[in-house]
Amino acid sequence: MASEMRIFRSLGDVPADFGPSAVTIGNFDGVHAGHRRILRRVSAVAAERGLKPSVLTFDPHPTRVVAPDRAPLLMTQPEERCRLMQEEGIRQALILPFNDAVARLSPEEFVRHILVERLGVKAVLVGENFRFGHKAAGNTRSLAELGAKYGFSTEVVPAVRFRGCTVSSSVIRQLIQAGNVGRAARLLERPYAIAGRVVTGHQIGSKQTVPTLNLASPAEVLPAIGVYITRTRDLDDDRVWPSISNLGHRPTFGGDRDLSIETFLLEPLEGDRPRRMRLEFLRRVREERKFDSPEALKAQILRDVTRAQTYFRRAKKWTCRPNFAADRISIPHLQGEEHDCIRG
Repeated sequence: MASEMRIFRSLGDVPADFGPSAVTIGNFDGVHAGHRRILRRVSAVAAERGLKPSVLTFDPHPTRVVAPDRAPLLMTQPEERCRLMQEEGIRQALILPFNDAVARLSPEEFVRHILVERLGVKAVLVGENFRFGHKAAGNTRSLAELGAKYGFSTEVVPAVRFRGCTVSSSVIRQLIQAGNVGRAARLLERPYAIAGRVVTGHQIGSKQTVPTLNLASPAEVLPAIGVYITRTRDLDDDRVWPSISNLGHRPTFGGDRDLSIETFLLEPLEGDRPRRMRLEFLRRVREERKFDSPEALKAQILRDVTRAQTYFRRAKKWTCRPNFAADRISIPHLQGEEHDCIRG
């Protein structure tokens, strides 16, 4: 069984035995297929050379400090990123608080003070578009030059391309926000998920349509309003249910200003309802719309349930195998579904 990942949240917390390390550096939002390729390579290099596979990441996202008007919404928070990185063999991580002092470090100061003196790097692996230091003055070429000066190797890991586009956090965010969660899952190598507390809803569904679990989530990136085939996981035990979920404003019942996230479980809920749950988005079924009556809405929900049940039956027979990674997700290829990446 793999040892527990060591996580440090400031330079002052980093122990003297952090090194010798093989390190990759970045934000890693989403921990998508491109990130995973780098992480696997870090783990391989570390194993070959007797180093500690490590990550240097940042909180908050550096853009929120240096250009807050351009800061992206995040798909994953640092703790979730670390959990996903551990799946690829990473054993320690520094979540560096990004502030003005860090932003002002020159490329050489960043390398000397953080990578060499604190993290004991012997190998640094980064993506093709890696930039670092004050005003992003450093790039992969300057990193290699500094590596030669300070005694560590540098490796640039090629980007992952899938269906004609480069896998990136920004592309995946666009896919999710457009409702294209199936394609996003292929680039993430897992379904996109949001998590949070189960809260009390308006109690209308259990009386007029179907009983649902209502999720309150702090997630920054949400799929487009609509109905989705989902998988629901209880975060406090091992229970998992196939499900169908609606993100929207409940227009049939007069509409809500706030967004609601409601989930109907396709299998019986045995025992207590979850207190916390994770909702994995597998495929968009339809947009949310207003119905003439609760009865009409209930009839549509039952049709949606039938589609979801068909989906899960096919999921047992089909396995999505992206050309960039080992099998990680089970998503059937449904007739008429698009698989190309969006542009932009």
